[in-house]
Amino acid sequence: MCRMKLAEKILSVVALICAVSVFSPETNASVVVSGTRVVYNQSESEVTVKLTNNGKLPGLTKVWLDKGDPDAKPDTIDVPFSISPPIMRIDSGKSQTLRIMFTGEPLPADKETVFYLNVLEIPPKATGDEASANQLQLAFRTRIKFFYRPNGLTPAEPAEAPGQIVWHLKQDAKGASIEATNPTPYHVSFDRIQVGEGANAPAFEQGGMVNPGETKAFPLKGAVSGSDMKVVYTAINDYGGPQKGDAKLAP
Repeated sequence: MCRMKLAEKILSVVALICAVSVFSPETNASVVVSGTRVVYNQSESEVTVKLTNNGKLPGLTKVWLDKGDPDAKPDTIDVPFSISPPIMRIDSGKSQTLRIMFTGEPLPADKETVFYLNVLEIPPKATGDEASANQLQLAFRTRIKFFYRPNGLTPAEPAEAPGQIVWHLKQDAKGASIEATNPTPYHVSFDRIQVGEGANAPAFEQGGMVNPGETKAFPLKGAVSGSDMKVVYTAINDYGGPQKGDAKLAP
């Protein structure tokens, strides 16, 4: 009974902190996730994710998956995965390994499905002088992509997907944009896209992702001129590393 009450209290605190948590780069967070994305292959029984506390104090960490809405409350989200442990204490300088297991509910078999892994670092309660100084304590939240990948997708190698994107240049009164159409069953993420070559070539530098079978437009910064231009891009591979490539614009 005491454990149940403690768990309910923790979840209540987590729900409150989620409402005021801030998304932050890893340089600001004490608890660091090993990697910038997770790929769960259907053939695997589970995937593991390592969390490391690089801070000076122990901390409580809450982990959950969402379907794309960053504001959804963890206790209202229904995803076909279980996470063990979902709540943990990580001491300073120590690590904790998460186990994420697919629970078997149906997901599309002909393309990837994307979820998002959330790691919420709950700050320790202030004590002593800190408690009396009215200091603002922030809960840092890291959110990374989590891909469920069915067996038998074509092409077999996801690294081939960026090279199959079809590119169209669009120009109107608002400016130029580059449209990317993804005919593959994989999600293709880009760090940078530019049209033409050289330091002054019009580019999109905010990063973005094109879902399987969908088209997405990226506004370009800079004027587009000339003909027979090509797209130069930096995609992001399964390991979070850069994958550079280029392609001709479609007519």
